[in-house]
Amino acid sequence: MKKQERYDAIVDYFSHAMPDVDTELEYGSPFQLLVAVILSAQCTDKRVNMVTPALFRDYSTAEEMALARPEVIYEYVKSVSYPNSKAKHLVGMAKMLVEEFGGAVPDNLDDLTRLPGVGRKTANVIQAVVYGKSAMAVDTHIFRVSHRLGLVPETCTTPYSVELELTRHLPADVIPRAHHWLLLHGRYVCQARSPKCGKCDLTSWCKHFRNAQ
Repeated sequence: MKKQERYDAIVDYFSHAMPDVDTELEYGSPFQLLVAVILSAQCTDKRVNMVTPALFRDYSTAEEMALARPEVIYEYVKSVSYPNSKAKHLVGMAKMLVEEFGGAVPDNLDDLTRLPGVGRKTANVIQAVVYGKSAMAVDTHIFRVSHRLGLVPETCTTPYSVELELTRHLPADVIPRAHHWLLLHGRYVCQARSPKCGKCDLTSWCKHFRNAQ
């Protein structure tokens, strides 16, 4: 099977199996999503969703969070991974939003990645989810699933190289959804240590499954 045929088949499958997908992070505004994505680094969405209700109740906007002290924000987020640094990043991010962007979340990679705590992956999530741009955020799930399904070659050894390969072959209008497709498939089916191949409908295209036989 040629690479583009593989892409077309997998896109067709997910388009029917998961026609309506979105992030599992809970939020009420672009700012709140940005906060949640920063908190989700090396942490589960489930855990983030446990701490954000109280945080967003008291600090729902960039203007409100910019006035907070990191040690106060820490008390809200102390159960997530790296709470000290994330609390500092959140306050710094909010201050920069207020001072340089009028409290609004930027819509482009360059401005987003200037914000404290925001790397390329986080910026791509915001671009795709909030602004509908053809940006592919590559996390560990997407990195793993892309290799197992043969969407990227073994020479793609970094998240950035996987991002470039996926965006090169996926239709631009599909990319925002494809991020969620691959992420959710990796989270619930194509898991790292014990992939649930018996419950997977993609085994006929999966190089990992074929090599394991």
